[in-house]
Amino acid sequence: MSVILVFLLVIAGFAGWWLSHQRLLAKPWLEQGMAGDFVGLDRSALPTAKIGLGVFLAVVGCLFSLFTSAYFMRMGLSDWRPLPLPRLLWLNTGVLVLSSVALQCAVVAARRGQIDMVRLGLATAGLTALAFLAGQLTAWRELTEDGYSLASNPANSFFYLITAMHGLHILGGLVGLGRTSLGAWNGARPERLRLSVELCAMYWHFLLFVWLGIFAVLAGWAATLIDICQRLLT
Repeated sequence: MSVILVFLLVIAGFAGWWLSHQRLLAKPWLEQGMAGDFVGLDRSALPTAKIGLGVFLAVVGCLFSLFTSAYFMRMGLSDWRPLPLPRLLWLNTGVLVLSSVALQCAVVAARRGQIDMVRLGLATAGLTALAFLAGQLTAWRELTEDGYSLASNPANSFFYLITAMHGLHILGGLVGLGRTSLGAWNGARPERLRLSVELCAMYWHFLLFVWLGIFAVLAGWAATLIDICQRLLT
């Protein structure tokens, strides 16, 4: 239960930071100036698509928090034997970070109207995401070749399940990224392209955050941190 609370608090903090940058909490009636200066304030500064994606990501965050909670509860039993993490996961993490950085660069370029840089950022993000998935499959193959099969131990089952769920969300993100890339190459309207790139970046940053949490859990760092927090509170 404590794992879920910690995870949800982190998500809430991330959501609060993001909303504070979207003028959702702005109070235009307290602004100073002529009424004509605030024509655009009668509409929500937060697009409906971003609100919808934010709700979806909150649900996905709860799903992964439940998996994490089940992981910690199951590891307390005597038949739990944690498997060694492949070193390739470190490289995969760096590749996913690069993918997220590339999308953020695409966002900046879209806001500046630099279409060539937008295309470069989208292409880089897509290629590095595919490299991440290929790296994950390679890590799976290494583990199975070393005898760490899916059904041989509960720890193995959780590893494959959690990483597979994350990989499926990456695949889903690639569909949206592909549609955005088509718009970038086919001359989509700047406003529409900018929103699409921002949605892709928002989704990608979230998946990076989730993966870092998964990696910390699988490496045992999260369990150590929780033990320290519990000792400080008791």
